[in-house]
Amino acid sequence: MKTSVNTEIAITYLSSRKKQTVVASAGVMFGISMFIFMQSLMKGTNDYFEKMSFTNTPHIKLYSENKVADDHMLTGMLKDASQKILTNPKQLNESQGLTNPYGIIDVIKKNKQVAAVTPQVTGNVIYTSGSVELPGNVAGVQIDQEDKMFDVQGNMVSGNLHDLNRVHNSILIGKGIADKLSLHTGDNITVRAGNGNTLVMRVIGIFSTTVKAVDETKSYANISVVQSLIGKDRSYVTEIKVNVKDYNNAPAVARQIEAITGYKAEDWVKANEQLKAGFKIRGIILNSVIGVILLVAGFGIYNILNMTIYEKIKEIAILKAQGFAGKAVTSIFLQQAVMIGIIGGIVGLIIGFSLTYMVSRIYIGAGMLKYLPMSFYIPHYIEALAFGILTTVAAGYFPARKAAKVDPVTIIRG
Repeated sequence: MKTSVNTEIAITYLSSRKKQTVVASAGVMFGISMFIFMQSLMKGTNDYFEKMSFTNTPHIKLYSENKVADDHMLTGMLKDASQKILTNPKQLNESQGLTNPYGIIDVIKKNKQVAAVTPQVTGNVIYTSGSVELPGNVAGVQIDQEDKMFDVQGNMVSGNLHDLNRVHNSILIGKGIADKLSLHTGDNITVRAGNGNTLVMRVIGIFSTTVKAVDETKSYANISVVQSLIGKDRSYVTEIKVNVKDYNNAPAVARQIEAITGYKAEDWVKANEQLKAGFKIRGIILNSVIGVILLVAGFGIYNILNMTIYEKIKEIAILKAQGFAGKAVTSIFLQQAVMIGIIGGIVGLIIGFSLTYMVSRIYIGAGMLKYLPMSFYIPHYIEALAFGILTTVAAGYFPARKAAKVDPVTIIRG
């Protein structure tokens, strides 16, 4: 039997029950539009929080990890047959600086997955302005590389960050520090390191990350200035920050760097385990809600096709009496389900996109977040349409199989 005949009959059945067809399509439409909206919201917020986590955190941080003395060290020092026992082990008194940091940077740059590498010297300091003191930390950086990795320029409230390279003994401070010490661009601030060294520095700019803990403690200075402030030479580097081309590959690249250098390489996934756990939990909740919506839509389609079979039972018997095989009858009702899925799917895609766009224009105005973050990720639309059609086909299969088993002789006689 030609497929075109089956299709024509399926269209006739759908058009003769317009209200039921609209209701079934509306169920699919609602499910798909909610699927797109919720997925867009989840991916948009996840992408935003991931981006915010990279405001001050590199994809990979390489540093010298504090080590605790263990029995292996005793065995290495005392090479005899005695049993070595270490009680009350303490942390080893090792330098926090990396050995040959610029050689390590050259090696890391050879990795094709690496996008940017920059050294940093971190020192705990006391900021002083007048009689007010404030504890914090200063990061000695190469500001051009720092800006490339973290978009420092995008966080600037006032001043020019590149003045760090032009103004002697200059500093770039967080907005929280500026507010607490009543400082403005062009003012002087006294910075005292833990070793007692003190330096009067010129504020060349103020930045705001909207992260309170950062803005109230952190400042930037030229790396050579910080090295001098904490009493170290020009080769002293406390950590190396690495960004990779695809941040999802950071864990694998971190293990490679760790194996080559022997230092601790902490990737952003380990540094933000709670954030990633939150993403997974939200994803499970979201997919559960969407699954329930599409399941309800599927039951609606099942009931409508089931009712159609009961109402069209005589017509089905006549079709089979005229030579329509069971497969042909199954095809007719499955095509109805597919048509309902396509109609509801297309309308659902349009409504889902429109709803996502309208919500994305909702003004939030909280810190750096201006509008509600929404994602227009094309695979979500493809997944939604495919999922919607599969749901309708699954819902239409059992009524279609029931129709194929109708005995025309029994129906016509009855």
